[in-house]
Amino acid sequence: MSKFVPDASSARWVIIASHRTARPDQTIKSDERCDLCPFCAGNEALTPNETYRIGEGEADKSGWEVRVIPNKYPITDQHEVIIHAPDDTKDLHELPLEHIAKVFQAYKQRFNFYKENGQVLIFCNRGEHAGASVKHPHSQLVVIPAQINLDTLVREPLNNLVEEHEFFNIYCPDFSQWPYEVWIAPKADGGLFGDITDEQIQDLAKLYQKILKRLEDVHKRENLTKHEFGYNFYIHPKENWYLRIIPRFIHRAGFELGTGLSVNVVDPATAAKELRSKEDEIEELMDKLKKLQK
Repeated sequence: MSKFVPDASSARWVIIASHRTARPDQTIKSDERCDLCPFCAGNEALTPNETYRIGEGEADKSGWEVRVIPNKYPITDQHEVIIHAPDDTKDLHELPLEHIAKVFQAYKQRFNFYKENGQVLIFCNRGEHAGASVKHPHSQLVVIPAQINLDTLVREPLNNLVEEHEFFNIYCPDFSQWPYEVWIAPKADGGLFGDITDEQIQDLAKLYQKILKRLEDVHKRENLTKHEFGYNFYIHPKENWYLRIIPRFIHRAGFELGTGLSVNVVDPATAAKELRSKEDEIEELMDKLKKLQK
């Protein structure tokens, strides 16, 4: 069981989850470590019984495309792992677009399954320095009691637009705390993530794949870190939801930890400009020329 400890002076909370020290760590190379991945197809017996799947076959057997299981080392009492695909060689944005949409469908199903139990946070850690301990790509879902004060951001104003689409905007908020931080937010106000339609999921999957590939290009081009491409993302658990993507191009150090202030070494306006496609820039230029001719 996890324990929630409040700080009365700041209204913040800490979760004590000492059982998580037993988590497997595939980032540590050891002759004694078993290389058998519990998230790979054929190894279903190594995990707790699944709670949800997309794909064919019996429960806890091969044939699944997306698989959801309880986390053996939970942060909170309700904590699940969403395994993106049987293939452990491809990150989420490297999967076919229709498969990415299935992962987001699984997010929606599990969000709605748990939403009456508390605040549902869906998040992903990609890369060792982003907090991933199992290399097989996966996301996680935790349910946090409603009375716990979450220090998550409300939706930021729409500035530094990267792309505008039918249902969503991609932008780099002025308040970006990390270099090349990107938000994907619905155009409509209000609503929880669980309200998303199938048509919107298709659009979200496409935009997610597109922006992650551009961020990976930035990682290769700018050489801001010696680590592999890594990032975190989460889906805001409350109304006016958004998907926040945080590339891990820098580390947080003593100043940030000591002050609570973030130092962003890349202006969000510059980041947005770099993340726009050349086609978008040409289209924007043509629009300006048309306006000048009127």
